[in-house]
Amino acid sequence: MKEIGFVIFPDFQVMGFTAITAFEVANLIAGESFYEVTLLSENGGPVRSSAGFNVETEAFGERSFDTLFIGAGHELHPASPKLIGYIRRAMTASQRIAAPCIGAFSLAEAGLLDGRRVSTHWQFAAELQARFPGLKVEQDRIYIIDGPIWTSAGMTATIDLALAMVEHDLGVEVARSVARKLVVYHRRTGGQSQFSALLELAPKSDRVQNALNYAKAHLRNELSVEELAEVARLSPRQFSRAFRAETGQSPAKAIEQLRVEAARELIGDGRHSMDEIAGETGFADRERMRRAFLRVLGQPPQAIRRHARAAAQTAA
Repeated sequence: MKEIGFVIFPDFQVMGFTAITAFEVANLIAGESFYEVTLLSENGGPVRSSAGFNVETEAFGERSFDTLFIGAGHELHPASPKLIGYIRRAMTASQRIAAPCIGAFSLAEAGLLDGRRVSTHWQFAAELQARFPGLKVEQDRIYIIDGPIWTSAGMTATIDLALAMVEHDLGVEVARSVARKLVVYHRRTGGQSQFSALLELAPKSDRVQNALNYAKAHLRNELSVEELAEVARLSPRQFSRAFRAETGQSPAKAIEQLRVEAARELIGDGRHSMDEIAGETGFADRERMRRAFLRVLGQPPQAIRRHARAAAQTAA
């Protein structure tokens, strides 16, 4: 059995409980109570969430846990001395300590992150790095595993972090079954970007959005302006003008971003060669893909693969 302590505090963000749901479903699929989750707080008793309801907790004590999760809130507040002391004790008593979103600040205040690679919500990444220069914040990562420390981006990235733990503990098939049960993708790799090209482009009209959705589903196609304009039911000239006005980019640049995003996901998966990925995502050859990666991400595909392999080895 893996005992998990989940630390919360007044106005904690309830989205963190998605990790608990993943562990609950893992128990159902495994057919045993492999995970036991205990909600913890400084003083125990009822703790009010940011959503307005209370949950019952157990007070910090001498009990140790296999995994200690540090919850997060919507706003940054200094960790209390009692919490910092509890986290420091857990470093020697727990197999792993996890901090989704801005929970990483609590680990940093406790001195657990010095010299380590960490992730957090992209909105707080610069502040985390500025306040704690001794660590390395990788703001474009869904989650990072550095020894016993597991950190992740915010909100739904907590699910990815929990699924990675389930895969580590119970194997890939159980983790896939949990993902299917939760109706989520299994699974975004730790090295995958927090950002979505479609969300960043954010077109205002259905016509341009439909063209982008079509492009994402047909990356192997040439995806010329004429092809996309036909999907949008506009002339090529009208489409180019509308696309740039709504997204601030040319169709060619946006398609390149979509291709890079899809290729990056396949690279992180680790099951395909660079040539296969280049063909699958419409780059035609690996050299074109390499140049696109340098333009969009500032690093070649081989560097992404090395990061993904290093993360997998650390998790193992």
